[in-house]
Amino acid sequence: MTRGTTVATLAFMAGAAAADDTTAERAMGAFSDNCFSPFMTAARVSERFASNDVRVDFYDLEPFSKADVSKATGRVTPGTDRRCEVAFDGDHAGVAADVAVAALTREGILTDAALQRTHRGARTSGTALLAARQLNPRRIAVVHVGTRPGPNGIETFMNVERLRPQK
Repeated sequence: MTRGTTVATLAFMAGAAAADDTTAERAMGAFSDNCFSPFMTAARVSERFASNDVRVDFYDLEPFSKADVSKATGRVTPGTDRRCEVAFDGDHAGVAADVAVAALTREGILTDAALQRTHRGARTSGTALLAARQLNPRRIAVVHVGTRPGPNGIETFMNVERLRPQK
């Protein structure tokens, strides 16, 4: 599924789009197109996620490329070396979970992994997706999508964290 297809699908699924639906589509598309890339950097995040309506939390403590280490500005989940999260106003968790699964599939990240102990308590009443996938023998990705209280009421969040398998 290409980005254009993803956005068209979102527009169709959303029906009559309000202003916040456009923000949601843009945020979900940016997450899908960028957050699974091992070459994402803090500079690219600033450039590709520039919006006052989309809140972003990104860090990469062990970049795969020659990029500089990006320091965490928000919450760091113990054991993770990379996090990419978008959050935006409204309850779009169902569509956001579908977009995240489609992005994992498009990137070839298909092998299920055990949910790591750092994430076992992460499921909340707003969780639409919480899954672990094997990236390679040395890394696992945990994807979490759902809703939670935000600065303007309910918000949808989409995040992926990279970590080493835990014993």
